[in-house]
Amino acid sequence: MPFPSEVVERLYSTALYLRIQNVVTTASNTIPIAWLDLSVAILLIAGVELVITRLRAFGTRHALVRNLVTAAAAASWLYLLFLALWGLNYRRVPLERRLDYQSSRLTRDAAVAFINTAVDAINSGYTSAHQTPTSDDSLGEAFADAQIALGHIRLAVPGIPKRSLITHYFRRAAIDGMTNPYFLEIIINPDVLPVERPFVVAHEWGHLAGYANEEEANFVAWLTCIRGDAAAQYSGWLAAYQHAIAALPRAERGNTKPLDDGPRQDLQAIAARFDRSSPLVRRAARGVYDEYLRANRVAEGIASYDAVVRLMIGTRFDPHWKPRPR
Repeated sequence: MPFPSEVVERLYSTALYLRIQNVVTTASNTIPIAWLDLSVAILLIAGVELVITRLRAFGTRHALVRNLVTAAAAASWLYLLFLALWGLNYRRVPLERRLDYQSSRLTRDAAVAFINTAVDAINSGYTSAHQTPTSDDSLGEAFADAQIALGHIRLAVPGIPKRSLITHYFRRAAIDGMTNPYFLEIIINPDVLPVERPFVVAHEWGHLAGYANEEEANFVAWLTCIRGDAAAQYSGWLAAYQHAIAALPRAERGNTKPLDDGPRQDLQAIAARFDRSSPLVRRAARGVYDEYLRANRVAEGIASYDAVVRLMIGTRFDPHWKPRPR
């Protein structure tokens, strides 16, 4: 149903959803085990038990019909639950319409200037960032500050980063993390490097704050990290650099400042971790997720990750990187 985005924003994303999120994520944080693993195990056991019971009671043909009807009904209920607990956030008012954003600011000169700002922050912050890793508590405080900077009145609760039984799949598919939309918890790939982790965690927290679009979750993650400690700031600017340099035409990259040896080694380590994944699994995972995003009205699909550069460059900021509201 084509719900008006203004209605979704006012009644759901900034009101009902955040009330739900505060309760559900707080409950999910009570145990270190991923609720995703528990729920999948329970559903599989219940599904196998139901199939076997019906086969014995009704025979193969009638059991097949009943099981197909049950599966369709279960999928429908799960989708409605997905929308109610989190999925409607895909239909909220885009950040571009809530911030002082203008596409006319998206020029090559502006992109080069932003990349140079990132390079300066990365080079100057390298030593401090590698001395003491950031803590989740410190990052949580920065996450609250980032939400306030975006005009939030009710704040989202940070989720405890968890591991899952699907970690092997994460490694093979080069997936850094995910947000469980049913239990509003976050799962992080344990192979993520220390220089990546603050941004990855903050990205998933951005989803918990109701920013379903990957571009907007990346923007929230960047705003969070640059408000954090030295390690978080380094992680945020390093991620911003990666997204921005990827969006800049190769002919223009020679106009940007160079990274020092240390940051370049960090980027090489990130690339090496990516190369250890399986190209086949990675392509399949990206294809499925691209279709999922497009089905949820994210027209750019998986490319929306890099689209964060639009918000970084096209938004007008006050001092301390506070986005100006429209």
